[in-house]
Amino acid sequence: TMLSTEKVYNHAELQRWIERVNKAAAQLGIPINSLIFRATPKLDGFAAYDDGEHLYTRGDGKRGTDITRVMERGLIVANNGKRGLGAGEIVVSASYFQQHLADKFENSRNFQASVVKEKELGSATAKAIEAKAVVFFPFSLLPSWQGSSVQLIEHLDEIITQQYNSVDYDVDGVVIEIINDELKTYMGATRHHHRWQVALKENLATAKVKVVQVHPQTSRSGRVNPVVEIEPVRLSGALIKRVTAHHYGMVKEKGIGPGAIIELTRSGEVIPKIIQVISAVDPELPPCCPSCGAKLIWDNDYLFCTNNTQCPAQISHTIEHFFRTLGNIDGFGPATIDKLYANEIRSIVKIYTMDSEDFEQVGFGPKQSLNLVNQLQRSRVEQIEDWRFLAAFGIFRMGGGNCENLLRHYPLDEITTRSDNPPSTTSSSPIAGKLLVFTGTMKRGKRSDMQAQAKKLGAKIGSTISAKTDYLITGENVGATKINAAQEKGVQIVSESEYLAMLTTPAPQPEQPPQPSLAF
Repeated sequence: TMLSTEKVYNHAELQRWIERVNKAAAQLGIPINSLIFRATPKLDGFAAYDDGEHLYTRGDGKRGTDITRVMERGLIVANNGKRGLGAGEIVVSASYFQQHLADKFENSRNFQASVVKEKELGSATAKAIEAKAVVFFPFSLLPSWQGSSVQLIEHLDEIITQQYNSVDYDVDGVVIEIINDELKTYMGATRHHHRWQVALKENLATAKVKVVQVHPQTSRSGRVNPVVEIEPVRLSGALIKRVTAHHYGMVKEKGIGPGAIIELTRSGEVIPKIIQVISAVDPELPPCCPSCGAKLIWDNDYLFCTNNTQCPAQISHTIEHFFRTLGNIDGFGPATIDKLYANEIRSIVKIYTMDSEDFEQVGFGPKQSLNLVNQLQRSRVEQIEDWRFLAAFGIFRMGGGNCENLLRHYPLDEITTRSDNPPSTTSSSPIAGKLLVFTGTMKRGKRSDMQAQAKKLGAKIGSTISAKTDYLITGENVGATKINAAQEKGVQIVSESEYLAMLTTPAPQPEQPPQPSLAF
């Protein structure tokens, strides 16, 4: 799993995170003064994960796109590192970029995107790879500072400066994390980020700009969101033309409209954000849906279109959400779906009945039509997690996390027939309720597939060994670190074959009390 990193923007927010860490440590009985924190530079690159054989994008944290082609093009691991070191960033030397690429690319992010594109590389990009100015930098190889929370707070400014200057790559913050494995496992993660890690970023650059127009956009759920068009302004190296207001309640309350003067920053030097409205105007609120013309209604601070079954925007975004969430199909982005919608193809079922001739008839070329058909077939046969399939349908309040939680109790094919009764807490699986850690190369298949199967059987999956781990499942080529950690903490070490044999053995059932005799 390659998640994002929670952001904090000042010393006070960092202190509150440290207090949460200390509280968790106290709950585990770990002395607070024994905790060690680590700080590393937060590289401003293209996030990727190297499993030793393939390189993947981060995707949604669970599944990314295979971009192994960039390694085949000559991309190397930083510091002469080996393959298979996990998460990292594809980055370009800042000094090289300024000398050789600044006149060809607006910023280093645009260049990094050119490195991973499918098409043939441009000459400037190919030369940069050949010069080893572009590398994959695993997080585990980054320079770091380590110390206590007291030392961290006391010397924070010095530590930040040190980390920003420790590498010849663009840095947009400092990552701070705890290094106690037991505490990491205990604190866990959300679907977005690990709770044991934060990125300290600063919003230094701001700009005052005039609003040109506020454009309403209808989302998949029917919520109409305000997109604020502004006079173009360059902020933290990027040209900003639009910024999103939170909701139309904010537009109404703050007076955001044509002619208003607002102050912007780039949140963490990434997302444009409205800090304040300096000069307000009478806002223009949309009376109807910009997509279908239906009347809008207020729900707290939000405007909604209730024409759920016929609104073009809601239908198109729903189809797009389906394919994006599946994660095992390419080619069905907004442009493709808009073209299909314009040709009266407006349901997922109808799309799956199409052949290459059908796609050609609605305006796709022969090669693209064949690719789309092949991708539909791929999505039929390439296995994905059950929660991903359920979440793809976009049911209200059934995002990935809720779907995964629900499917821990009910099989996918039984969900529609279930009542409101709570799930049973008993299970015939011998690993139900157990915390498992998988390590090494598995013979049966991918480690991720075995983890998914274990979840279906009621197990919890960890990534590091702690005192709460029940089993360490070992494949081939296992490093000594996890084996030693398991032995030190009394965790049972189980080989892959022993684990598979365990799954075929029913869990012991509790003894039933003797039944009274019915004989008279």
